[in-house]
Amino acid sequence: QVQLVESGGGSVQAGGSLRLSCAASGYTFNSYCMGWFRQAPGKEREGVATIDSAGSTTYADSVKGRFTISQDNAKSTLYLQMNSLKPEDTAMYYCAGEEGSAYCYPVEPFEYWGQGTQVTVSS
Repeated sequence: QVQLVESGGGSVQAGGSLRLSCAASGYTFNSYCMGWFRQAPGKEREGVATIDSAGSTTYADSVKGRFTISQDNAKSTLYLQMNSLKPEDTAMYYCAGEEGSAYCYPVEPFEYWGQGTQVTVSS
């Protein structure tokens, strides 16, 4: 059974940084795609970034140059380093994953989801 557990959210001022983590268990796929999504109040959930089992990454235009997705396979952990944060980055951030990497982009659907971690950026 796949479980994804996010951590690392919090409150920060604009221009600050946060690093989100997603601990994965039961994830035994040789080929996979994992990603970060976010949902702001009153808005639809949107994709932020993805990384596949080969290490290829994709980012939404809104976060390019500011956010970095990475993974530590030894720790079965996914990360999202967020720098130069803006108030519009305020949202609940979700970790997601699926088997296979043929199409790995920050676009739903994804099969597995975490519970989310809140990020709040104040101006």
